[in-house]
Amino acid sequence: MAQYASDPAAGADPTALPLRPLGRGTLSRRLIIRVAALVAALTIILDACSIVIAYRVTRDGLDQQLLTAMRGQSMLMTAQGAGSWRATDGFEILITGRFLSQAVFVDGQPHDALTAGQLAPLTAVSSSQVATISGAPVYIGSVTIPGLGQYRVVRQIAPGFQHIIGLPLEQVTSVIARLIAIEIIITAGVVILSAFAVAGVVRLTLRPLTHLARTASTVAHTPLDRGEVQLPARVAPEAADPASEIGRVGLALNTMLDNVQYALDARQRSETQVRQFVADASHELRNPLAAIRGYAELTRRHDADALPPDAAFALGRIDAESQRMSKLVENLLLLARLDNGQRPDFAPVDVSEVVVNAVSDAQVTGPDHTWTLEVPDEPLMVWADPNQLHQVVVNLLGNARKHTPAGTLVETTAAPTPYGDQVVITVTDHGPGIEAHLVDHVFERFARADVARTHDDEGSTGLGLAIVAAVIAAHGGQASVDSRPGHTRFTVSVPTYRPDIPGHGAGGPAPH
Repeated sequence: MAQYASDPAAGADPTALPLRPLGRGTLSRRLIIRVAALVAALTIILDACSIVIAYRVTRDGLDQQLLTAMRGQSMLMTAQGAGSWRATDGFEILITGRFLSQAVFVDGQPHDALTAGQLAPLTAVSSSQVATISGAPVYIGSVTIPGLGQYRVVRQIAPGFQHIIGLPLEQVTSVIARLIAIEIIITAGVVILSAFAVAGVVRLTLRPLTHLARTASTVAHTPLDRGEVQLPARVAPEAADPASEIGRVGLALNTMLDNVQYALDARQRSETQVRQFVADASHELRNPLAAIRGYAELTRRHDADALPPDAAFALGRIDAESQRMSKLVENLLLLARLDNGQRPDFAPVDVSEVVVNAVSDAQVTGPDHTWTLEVPDEPLMVWADPNQLHQVVVNLLGNARKHTPAGTLVETTAAPTPYGDQVVITVTDHGPGIEAHLVDHVFERFARADVARTHDDEGSTGLGLAIVAAVIAAHGGQASVDSRPGHTRFTVSVPTYRPDIPGHGAGGPAPH
């Protein structure tokens, strides 16, 4: 649907919305997340290394205790075949949680009833030699004793005996467990504190970039298509320092805005000259055209019978074309006044009365069309220029009459919006519709349909709908069109308040 609004910058202006530095997709958020993730990864790696080191240090301390006990004991054991061991009196195995607690073997049986399954892992420790005591090698390792748990075991093997001492690993694992819990808490605190610290640093560092984004967004949503345009303030000097990367972007943006401003000023000067020329030319053409029409009418009135048919026809054409040109000149003058910012002569106007009068005139000028009207019984009061508003409705009805064949139904309605802040006028015809390539340009000046699609001898200047859009925009309203084959609807909305008075907005005093 083509639309003409008083504000051509469609969509919400992001500069009017609060900027969320940590919003989804922002550079600040990505930097904070990535730096926090990096800190967390490094902290976890350091924690893992410290846990491994602490485990090894604690385990080495346990090993030293075992070796010290091994050196202080003298025990004998004789092998009685593979997998079967018979201890002599005095052989000891230290495997309980109390250092040097004794398990005495008498006649080859352990006093505390150690089973063969419990003894098997003890006698299998031979993975790494750590020392030599009394000429016999000593091995150390970790084993799991069924029913007793994990132990750190030192084993000395000598001809005819073995000496085994074990201490539980529970004291090592408990220390490591406490260390892991402490490091988890410390890691979480470090990550959280680093996230807050990085957030502050990122915000401070990216503040110039945020200023750039605000400036660019403001420019992007500034109407540049018409009128005198003054671009917003440039990037601050501290954000346009060429010594930094962001400063170079800011400096380039300022240079670009200066070039755009120069081009806009040049365009405005050119448009002003053209408008002034059109206004002056239109004003100067009014008197000659009035004189031509007057002389043509005077000649036809006094010498109608004496004129040859060709001359009479020529005078008729002169009169018709001068009237058409006078209408064109008046339209150009109206557009020139609106372009120069001339305000409408606001007054309380009943839209229902304006629409009724315009439809009545349309029925006279277009008797071959079917005209319907729907307005409420109560008055529809708005602040508007009555002549300009009447011209808007006349232009819409004339557009429907000119571009639809005889017999076409043209429906006109006027009604208030649900909130009562506007009155909406619609003109709907059931003709062939507007050409697809023209729908988005119908409110532009001199936009005309193909002559073959015009069902009227008057032709079209291409200014009627442009006047509709300009007048409605001057009244603070909007004009739009929705067209497809068999259905074309023009809609204009007029505020019930005066847009030229600050504070006289929707909900203000209604006209009477």
